[in-house]
Amino acid sequence: MTRTGPDSGRHGTAAAADGAPPPVRHGGWRHIGPGIVVAATGVGAGDLVATLVAGSEYGYTLMWAAVLGCLVKISLAEAAGRWHLATGRTLFEGWRSLGAWTTGYFAVYVVVWGFVYGAAAMSSSALPLAALFPGVMDLKVWAVLTGLTGLVFVWFNRYAVFEKVMTVLVGVMFTVTVYLAVRVGPRLDEAFAGLAPALPDGSLLYTLGLVGGVGGTITLAAYGYWVNAKGWTDSGWMRVMRLDNRVAYLTTGVFVVAMLVVGAELLHSSSVALASGDKGLLDLGEVLAARYGEATADLFLVGFFATSFTSLIGVWHGVSLMVADFVAHYRGGGSGRGAADAGAGAGGPEGEHRTEDGGAAAAGSGDVSPESAGRAPGGGDGGPEPVAGDGRAARGARAVAARERSRPFRLYLLWLTFPPISLLFLDQPFALVIGYGVLGAFFMPFLAVTLLWLLNTDRTPHAWRNGPVSNVMLAAAGLLFLVLCVQQVRDLPW
Repeated sequence: MTRTGPDSGRHGTAAAADGAPPPVRHGGWRHIGPGIVVAATGVGAGDLVATLVAGSEYGYTLMWAAVLGCLVKISLAEAAGRWHLATGRTLFEGWRSLGAWTTGYFAVYVVVWGFVYGAAAMSSSALPLAALFPGVMDLKVWAVLTGLTGLVFVWFNRYAVFEKVMTVLVGVMFTVTVYLAVRVGPRLDEAFAGLAPALPDGSLLYTLGLVGGVGGTITLAAYGYWVNAKGWTDSGWMRVMRLDNRVAYLTTGVFVVAMLVVGAELLHSSSVALASGDKGLLDLGEVLAARYGEATADLFLVGFFATSFTSLIGVWHGVSLMVADFVAHYRGGGSGRGAADAGAGAGGPEGEHRTEDGGAAAAGSGDVSPESAGRAPGGGDGGPEPVAGDGRAARGARAVAARERSRPFRLYLLWLTFPPISLLFLDQPFALVIGYGVLGAFFMPFLAVTLLWLLNTDRTPHAWRNGPVSNVMLAAAGLLFLVLCVQQVRDLPW
């Protein structure tokens, strides 16, 4: 196969074996999945609190900021998914092509961030359980139990089962929040008026935080890995991926707007202040109990748990996939894509792009043996289902299922679970708090800027590079997250 076009160099992708572009798949509701997973993982208890506080402080005035935040996340997740499908390479492969500094940053980040986040996720998931079952167990015991439950669930299940459980939990949190918004009686005229951009006095940084914070975590970077786990392995899946992403963040938008309505109607009108952090949600439960009865309060706590636990198991699965990919590349053991075989076409619509080394990266999977990688995806282990009539998609799904059984994947699962348990019983060391804050503050600017870099150079086939809208959205996201990064670093307890 001959290379054609100025962009078919070393960073291009392989066309299909017969030179034809991959067939274009048309999305439907049955395809929706990875977007729901990434959106649910990114929206945690902290986002609930931020949105509620926005409603309690400013009523409906910042409705536009919540909606804008969802549009920013749609752009970032779409860019990550587009990179995976257009190039046949994982996001870490892209980062690595930008220089060794990306490898160093990611390595330190996932170690420190995972240690602290593990404790925070377990605590957040434990709070509603302790409130639902008072006196049954200590809060720390509930936290340990949720962490171990997440570990066992991700360890023994493959992506297909993981996605189904996440979808059910998203349905719970969505239904609960929309019910509460309807129950408190939204003032639709004020809600629509809140879509007009306005900045109350002293609200600039708070507004930027609302735009950048809802659903914005490392799991946005994991979206491409979940896309591959679904069996979407080339640019023929681009339309499906975009539909999946938009539906997911539309759902997130409704969820966020519903929580802002609750804050505006239930807290702002009554001048009720919430406690800081996740415990503020328990205050909301008490307000709901006083006004609408214990049943409504308990329903909210169920939604609170679904929101927190989806973030926990989402990180346990998605970030562990990224770490497994990182280790595979660090050892030089293969492409960490784990989602395409050599020669699996992922080129642009004209099918004209090809890598210099003879095709797309191979489906290396680090510590995974060829035998395990070749195991049938539906072979009783809950692995991803193959796509009928598409051998490349089936092989890609098998490779990701193999990665879920790899040693690096499971070691990071253990890292997210057991070391953080110590933080549940001890105060967080000062140096750890500073390191976590600095590394975490820099991740979202890092993601936005590197995606801009990757998707505007010959690392991406010309047909799938950024257009003007994508460039504007990613540049705006990079600037937004840079401002928030500086503010977050300044606010750390130096």
